[in-house]
Amino acid sequence: AALTVRFLTRRFIGEYGDMEFIYSHNLTVDGREILFHIWDVPNSQEQAEEGSSEEKRIQWADSFVLVYSICDRASFNILPLKIQFIKAAKEGQSQEKVPIVIVGNKRDLHHQREVSSEEGRLLALSLDCGFYEVSAAE
Repeated sequence: AALTVRFLTRRFIGEYGDMEFIYSHNLTVDGREILFHIWDVPNSQEQAEEGSSEEKRIQWADSFVLVYSICDRASFNILPLKIQFIKAAKEGQSQEKVPIVIVGNKRDLHHQREVSSEEGRLLALSLDCGFYEVSAAE
């Protein structure tokens, strides 16, 4: 949620509940106006729900940004399964590759790091995804 709010407002807010939100945002990219619809789902909520809700979100979306905390190995370890689930649901219907980006957040908390940048890059490479490391706070 912090990364989504930072993208939408350019402000950092550190604490969020486990609520699901859909945001809409206009942005000019390469001279073209793009309307983003962002369905922000906290990981703890995804784990508690049944597959049909997650399947609904996957069918709704055109691309995916999966965020983990570099300070939380568990948030990183669930990514391969989530990505396989997304690819099976989206790519099974067509031959088009689904755009997926893995983002390691909290780069500013390097002293609490549990997941190296290299691990993130290797995972993204092995699953044919994009990769970035960022800090929503910075």
